[in-house]
Amino acid sequence: MADPADPASFPGSDGVPPVLNLPAIHASHGGCWLRGMDMFSSTRAVGKGEAIVAAADTPLLMLNAPLVASRLGYPDLSGLDLLELYAFIHPARFVVPTPRGLAVALGLAAPTGDADVPLLLQQAAEALLATAAAPDWPEREGAWSALQSMIKLRWPWATLLSGRIARPERAERWLFTRLPEWEETGERPQPAQVTLDDAAVRWQLEQLTGAGAEDRPGQRAFASAAAQMFAPRRGQRQPHVVLAQAGTGTGKTLGYLAPASLWSERSGGTVWVSTYTKALQRQLRRESARAFAPPPPGSKAPAAVVVRKGRENYLCLLNLEDALQGGFTGRPAIMAQLVARWAAYSQDGDMIGGDLPGWLGTLFRKRGIAALTDQRGECVYAGCPHYRKCFIERAARASAEAELVIANHALVMVNAARGRDVAQRPTRIVFDEGHHVFDAADSTFAAALTGMEAIELRRWVIGPEGKSRGRRRGLAARLADVASYDDEGAVAITQAREAAELLPAEGWLARIGEGTPDGPLERLLAAVRATVLARDESGGTEAGYGLETEAAQLDGPLLEAVAGALEGLEDLRQPLLRLGLRLEAIIEEGPDWLDGQARARIEGARSAIGWRTDLLAGWIALLGRLGGPADPDYVDWLALDRSDGREWDMGLHRHHLDPMKPFADAVLAPAHGVLMTSATLTDGGDWQGAITRSGAARLAVKPHVFATPSPFDYPNQAEVLIVTDVPKGDIAALAGAYARLIEASGGGALGLFTAIRRLRAVHGRIADRLARAGLPLYAQHVDPIDTGTLVDIFRDDPRASLLGTDALRDGVDVPGQSLRLVVMEQVPWPKPSILHRARRLATPREEGGAQGHDDRIIRARLAQAFGRLIRSADDRGHFVVLSSAFPSRLLSAFPAGTPVRRVTLDQALQSLSARVEESAQAPHHASPFPENHV
Repeated sequence: MADPADPASFPGSDGVPPVLNLPAIHASHGGCWLRGMDMFSSTRAVGKGEAIVAAADTPLLMLNAPLVASRLGYPDLSGLDLLELYAFIHPARFVVPTPRGLAVALGLAAPTGDADVPLLLQQAAEALLATAAAPDWPEREGAWSALQSMIKLRWPWATLLSGRIARPERAERWLFTRLPEWEETGERPQPAQVTLDDAAVRWQLEQLTGAGAEDRPGQRAFASAAAQMFAPRRGQRQPHVVLAQAGTGTGKTLGYLAPASLWSERSGGTVWVSTYTKALQRQLRRESARAFAPPPPGSKAPAAVVVRKGRENYLCLLNLEDALQGGFTGRPAIMAQLVARWAAYSQDGDMIGGDLPGWLGTLFRKRGIAALTDQRGECVYAGCPHYRKCFIERAARASAEAELVIANHALVMVNAARGRDVAQRPTRIVFDEGHHVFDAADSTFAAALTGMEAIELRRWVIGPEGKSRGRRRGLAARLADVASYDDEGAVAITQAREAAELLPAEGWLARIGEGTPDGPLERLLAAVRATVLARDESGGTEAGYGLETEAAQLDGPLLEAVAGALEGLEDLRQPLLRLGLRLEAIIEEGPDWLDGQARARIEGARSAIGWRTDLLAGWIALLGRLGGPADPDYVDWLALDRSDGREWDMGLHRHHLDPMKPFADAVLAPAHGVLMTSATLTDGGDWQGAITRSGAARLAVKPHVFATPSPFDYPNQAEVLIVTDVPKGDIAALAGAYARLIEASGGGALGLFTAIRRLRAVHGRIADRLARAGLPLYAQHVDPIDTGTLVDIFRDDPRASLLGTDALRDGVDVPGQSLRLVVMEQVPWPKPSILHRARRLATPREEGGAQGHDDRIIRARLAQAFGRLIRSADDRGHFVVLSSAFPSRLLSAFPAGTPVRRVTLDQALQSLSARVEESAQAPHHASPFPENHV
């Protein structure tokens, strides 16, 4: 077998890697290139028309077919996509889905330009096919069986692979027999009460950072402060709360893992670390290996570190089995086979942000990845034939035995509020990215009675109706044994099913649009829609965007619809409550047929019923106050959701005015210790505001506060340029500014937008221009690539640039030359929603009133965006805001000492060019930035 790292080991002319004798195509914003069928052919530039004709005539090798189709403007493009082949040959292996990324993964020479890509694709195809024929292929098991299914599905690669993959001597095991089973364990004792002394914490930190590590006084002080959360609790509802602001570069991850690992070792307890972004979860998984040693290979010892996510993130094996056995047809069936290949080698079955390639789902137009997860609460728990192999159940049980659980804010809050096992609810919690705890609580503890939510509840109660397909089962099917054993339970199930028929049914959106709603809930939604449209003051200018109106001064027809909906919801809630009580009684009675599997299934059903009754109670409370006096603790409104001019949902919404009130009760009060940390926890050192937003004041708990600045030399590493001569609302001028800034920087730019419409307009105007200069441009909401993969592509190519929205303002860690310019299209003003208006009006005068509320939001967004720029001591870069009237009061968002200048676009371009020239000529000794700053 050839060594991919040694070109001379390849057979062929002068050690050149062999090629697959099929034509290859590459398309970018800079043009199209086509290469003939062998290594002696030449690559030539072609027009889009010729490229489309070639693709229609014969199968072409290509990389990321949907992206190539987008570049050609030919959505029906099909061919031999190397990403699909890579996913088959190397399931659960990471690769950046670009020509350079593929070359690096396969040990081939990276292309130096677009014209070199077709040859690389031919070489990469042959290298992957050769791997399949090699006797030491590590992912061989299951490949032959999967290939037989792929042949039947007419997968384009199947014929080429059939001659390379030999039939195994012994029959291969089916995926569902290969996966290991999880094992039940005894209840874990409560943690020992220990106190961490400062010397031990610092010694532990030294072990994690290693000998010869950079001396970081701020990190040592941070670790000592974080350790205070692990002290024994003084009283009920009196957790130790630590608020720690640590500037970028402090090393806060190891700073809190040091006391966390020490406490876990000494106490035998579990620490939960919660993040807001998946990027930080991946980073934590890597860095936690220093503090928590994984069990030896082959050991049955529990994992020290477990990543927990919501159910919708994991592969559902029953959904996969259904897809493999005919539930999916055509291209989605091919995707299901590739997912099955991945499942056999996956670390934990995490499909969203785990080791499933983020780009895999985007290769298939119907985006069937979500259909393979438990998106709709349809899990039958122990009633599933794959229950003992379930990835979700395995993660839940592993977290009960783990020393460290990595999760996200929403899951931690939900688990604390309504976890199935009280003993496993988190009691020592680190909220990294702590500035997002308020937003996460706002979403978690909200209520929304919408058409989409209501029809999902109907499907959960009733199950499949009419011609609908799939394996979803209603309550009656899931609890058939209960109904046959318990008469009261059977009656409750029947009554719940009858009441659920009053909820919106399939086609509800069309019926409302036609003015023929059916049932009390559909009539309520129709009245909501009519009220929102009647109160619309945009004059039709916002036809493509959602509308909302406050739930006040409502008219008679809407209130009549509310009364009918209230009655219907209560008719559903009551039998569900009775059914939950009957299930609890059955578990206590322990009839002969209630074995361990049946018990687990009924406990799962009881938990699911409890969740739905709580949901219904929230809806009833929301409707019950309409027409009466407003509750000062809540903000209620009516909304019509639209996207690109199409209505897709409508309903009523309720949020807490201060979501930290339920957060304090559900999360803080039961906890023993909580750390909230971020680089932007306070607004310019305003600890009182940070304490209020932490929820600690709701428990009359005085938190420990700590702050350490960033160790970075911002005066010499960064400069803020406020460009004052790009007219607001002039898309042509905005696009021109972006293009010139990216050209001056030589790529490496992150462009942040507050509106998708403007992002798309700018991208459409400048992508081709930049590509012709050798500067690739990618964009959220434009390229058919998921956000995580876009960031991977951006990180991998120093000349690439990326445009995006809020998701890229947080959690994007791109150190080095790949990110040296951040451009914001304007000041990130808050969206003037009803909820925002209520909160700004409720802000006390001593906290700055309404303007102070807005300013804190804007400064936090600016600080987070600026934080993307400098990620290491060697980084240099510019932060540009295109604003003719940037308020001076917002400048405190930037680190102290950072040069800030108000300049014209030409002056900004001169600064960028000077920095590029300075970087190319010499190492960084002195600041390349001018002294005159605001």
